[in-house]
Amino acid sequence: MQKEVNINDLWERFTKGSDARSFEVLFHELNPRLIKFCTLYVHYQQVAEEIVSDVFVKCWMDRVQMQVVEKPETYLFIAVKNQALNYNKRFSSIQVVNIEDHDGGGILINEASPEMELEKKELIFKMDQAIGTLPRQCGIIFRLIKENGMKYKEVAEILNISHRTVHTQMLRAMKKMSKAMDPYLKKTNRQATDNLISTILVLFIFMGN
Repeated sequence: MQKEVNINDLWERFTKGSDARSFEVLFHELNPRLIKFCTLYVHYQQVAEEIVSDVFVKCWMDRVQMQVVEKPETYLFIAVKNQALNYNKRFSSIQVVNIEDHDGGGILINEASPEMELEKKELIFKMDQAIGTLPRQCGIIFRLIKENGMKYKEVAEILNISHRTVHTQMLRAMKKMSKAMDPYLKKTNRQATDNLISTILVLFIFMGN
């Protein structure tokens, strides 16, 4: 069984004890999520990787000052967001990328059937398109909760908005996606009921909170 990583403990060890091993574990634990988050603000994967690496390097260089940080994970997400926004100001290339990973949908549809597998892919594609039509902040909030499994409070802290705003944006996202998916569900008359149930289940999982 994989040992659960305690972010706060790792942070304390490397900031107070200059423990390089703890810093390395922290980096490998959060790096993928931070990069994925960063790509919500910048268009290129390589740029996102560089931004996240720069944030970690700065944390190591300023590790003594970093001892005062009480919520390291939230701090890192905010730091990456700010760096990404600074990058966009310099290069004027603000773009939001589409979701790349859709593995989670596999639990909802029987993959043994080629027809159902094709239907699943089409459903995911339509949902991805629907997510892409969301207003920018709404889409970012939706992705943070869906992809990173964050709580509303955490998203509010990272984006510097109220908990109520996060809740309101998620409700708007659900309504917009439901409206965007409706034509597709009506078009697939053969298994419209099954598709509707699958969509509701996927959206329910997306809510996360």
